[in-house]
Amino acid sequence: MSKRDRYIIDDLTKQRRKRLRIGPTKAEYVLWQDLRRQKTGYKFRRQTSIDKFIVDFYCHELRLAIEVDGSIHLDDFQAEYDRRREEFLRRRGYVVIRFKNDEVLFERERVMGVIDEWCSRLAVKY
Repeated sequence: MSKRDRYIIDDLTKQRRKRLRIGPTKAEYVLWQDLRRQKTGYKFRRQTSIDKFIVDFYCHELRLAIEVDGSIHLDDFQAEYDRRREEFLRRRGYVVIRFKNDEVLFERERVMGVIDEWCSRLAVKY
């Protein structure tokens, strides 16, 4: 698979990504403020397509995806979808880490510490 083939660029996906960028959840907004300032030392993108999926935050250099889960992710159907999606991404060499909205909002330093730890771990790998 070529580098370009990893990203699906169709109009529907573009529109969905744009909508997600325009209306982030409060937790996504808060985490983006830290990630966009490159506090980890790495560049992250938000609402990025990887194959047929859109991930909340993505660092291309480390192949690291970060997901921020709201209450909808407690639903059985959504939880199963998330599990299949994460498995799909991992089989293709991506690392996916997840945080709940409340973790991002109320345990921000710990969340950034976990992200920093993953960045350091993956930097050695790549």
